[in-house]
Amino acid sequence: MTDQMTAQKEQASAWFRTLRDEIVAAFEALEDSQVDGPFSAEPAGRFEVTETTRQSDDGSDAGGGLMSVMRGGRVFEKVGVNVSTVYGTLGKPAQQAMAARGVPGIEEDPRFWASGISLVAHMQNPHSPAVHMNTRMFWTPGAWWFGGGSDLNPCIEYDEDTAHFHDVQKQHLDPHGEALYPELKAWADEYFYVPHRGRARGVGGIFMDDRNTGDWAADFALTQDIGRAFLPAFLPITEKRRDTPWDEADRDTQLVHRGLYAEYNLVYDRGTKFGLATGHDANAVLMSLPPLAKWV
Repeated sequence: MTDQMTAQKEQASAWFRTLRDEIVAAFEALEDSQVDGPFSAEPAGRFEVTETTRQSDDGSDAGGGLMSVMRGGRVFEKVGVNVSTVYGTLGKPAQQAMAARGVPGIEEDPRFWASGISLVAHMQNPHSPAVHMNTRMFWTPGAWWFGGGSDLNPCIEYDEDTAHFHDVQKQHLDPHGEALYPELKAWADEYFYVPHRGRARGVGGIFMDDRNTGDWAADFALTQDIGRAFLPAFLPITEKRRDTPWDEADRDTQLVHRGLYAEYNLVYDRGTKFGLATGHDANAVLMSLPPLAKWV
């Protein structure tokens, strides 16, 4: 590994941590600003921060990160913002999965390094949509790439919220090429589709994986703008919907939709499968699951 790649990995890892800090601060400020609604008398939510670790098969240290989770807040019923940097050697199933995706040389030299941020928010108000966001960098001796995106998951849909979320994504992607937003939107529509239910888990967003154009700086800049788009895309929707009156029928709709979300993450999500298969902290990997859900 070259000194340049070492510096680039450190730069990417530091950026993911910076983005994490900005989002955590913004979410706690949102909790502080909540003064109306059925949960306004509750104490403002705060993140509980736990260090996570990953151990290799021989028990040696293989990196880790921070798991930040807020439960039972005024606005957020459960939200997690995780950041990690892990490394080591991929096991056979992970090697085979990477080789099937076209990663060169992974079965001959299965060393890897990965860093990223992952966020999932489940809201108190059924009219306020759940949301997911992640960005990451992955390295093996044969290749490096970036991935990530964000998608909105309302149980009660509002067309203007969907339009706002997508418009902000487009604004942040257009400087990297106007063909990029339609491409990543279509990718998200395909990736977040739930085949056994015959529907998407939400109203989409943007998604990319295996991003390596050969220009590391350009691909990293794109990844940063995907991260920068998140707060302006999501916060205005939450601020608008958090005080909307709701009843038990709305809550029931929310819990059933969360069941769909849980099904997707446990059956199809690539990040969940990778995290569990490579020995990362299971609580951090499964942070995305909602606090309550139901099935009809």
